[in-house]
Amino acid sequence: MIDWSDEQQMMRELLRKFVLAEIQPHREELESGELPPYDLLRKLYVTFGLDEIAEERFRGSLERDQGSGGRRRDPQEIAMVLLPIIELSRSAPGMVTAMGVSANVTPGAILKSGTPEQKRRWALDLMTLRKVGAWAITEPGSGSDAFGGMRATARRDGDEFVLNGSKTFITNGPYADTIVFVCKVDTGADDQRRPIVSFVLDRGMQGLLQTGPLRKMGMHSSPTGELFLSDVRVGMDRLLGEEAALSAGLGPREATGGRKSARGAFASERASIAATALGIIERCLELSVAYAKTRVQFGKPIGEFQLIQDKLARMEVARLNVQNLLFFYIESLTSGRSVTFREASAMKLYSARAAMEVALEAVQVHGGNGYMSEYFVEQLARDAKVLQIYAGSDEMQIRGIAKSLLRGE
Repeated sequence: MIDWSDEQQMMRELLRKFVLAEIQPHREELESGELPPYDLLRKLYVTFGLDEIAEERFRGSLERDQGSGGRRRDPQEIAMVLLPIIELSRSAPGMVTAMGVSANVTPGAILKSGTPEQKRRWALDLMTLRKVGAWAITEPGSGSDAFGGMRATARRDGDEFVLNGSKTFITNGPYADTIVFVCKVDTGADDQRRPIVSFVLDRGMQGLLQTGPLRKMGMHSSPTGELFLSDVRVGMDRLLGEEAALSAGLGPREATGGRKSARGAFASERASIAATALGIIERCLELSVAYAKTRVQFGKPIGEFQLIQDKLARMEVARLNVQNLLFFYIESLTSGRSVTFREASAMKLYSARAAMEVALEAVQVHGGNGYMSEYFVEQLARDAKVLQIYAGSDEMQIRGIAKSLLRGE
């Protein structure tokens, strides 16, 4: 795959028109946090049949569980997942984060580890955005060391579990209807040998507190909050994988159970970040080219100066490279080959760095105007930074890639 097909290009144009007509007018409300993004995202899903595509993906997942249905993916289906991410990222990157965690990461964790009954109970409503989802793993004392520093616990009490702990930086946390809560089972054993498991929680459960949105540097259209659990009682039916998950969670670090499920969620999220990066890069490049043509200094457009040309050329190189990473991702899934954890990390590392570098160069091309909020490159620069932090920082990507290479994986 070397370019988008004519059909995909047409879909991009329709998506772009939708974003300009339905989302761009609400930019200030989204940025201020006055308007949560979910109704606009649901309108996007219904308008372009993304809810129907999600239902087909859900049925396909159940069929694979039953031993039927192939693993090859339709490239058009994959494109219809990625293209909305790219187009939204050109105008409101934060909405992509809210959408991705709700419709992909959270139900993905359920589909990977849940029983058939649990998948039917929770996954479909999340995949179609009928309900808002959150995946809760990060804690105040654990960022990159998500498992080693995890303090949230589940203590078994007869046929129930009692959950305690806190989570922070949780995308969709303030508005989530369904939460996948990752924690350690309190077995009395050494902390590092306690099983990592996931429970599904619903808004309004006794002992569950969801805070209001936190103030952030960027991605303001993606509500982020904290969760506090105080003696939240749940049954075995809310433990993903049920009884089998308790034994599956034991074993070497990063090998089994909840750790393996979390790695799968991270791999999916990291690959999709390349699409967000591409949208940011494309918009920064377009705005910079337009500005370089019209901004006159020393009697001529600044685009005629070689230093500005160098910046524009490097932006185009970044655009092509990130787009080709996405084409690799599509081709891999189309051929029935899953992208490895190392490859997903490499995609995330390169794309995030490229988006940040391009956004900062776009600000530089705009000069003092680029530092002003009335120029959109200012927001894009703030939004791009978190791509190097969430879903695993750049440093953790480097560590994971290198360790995989050294192990010969």
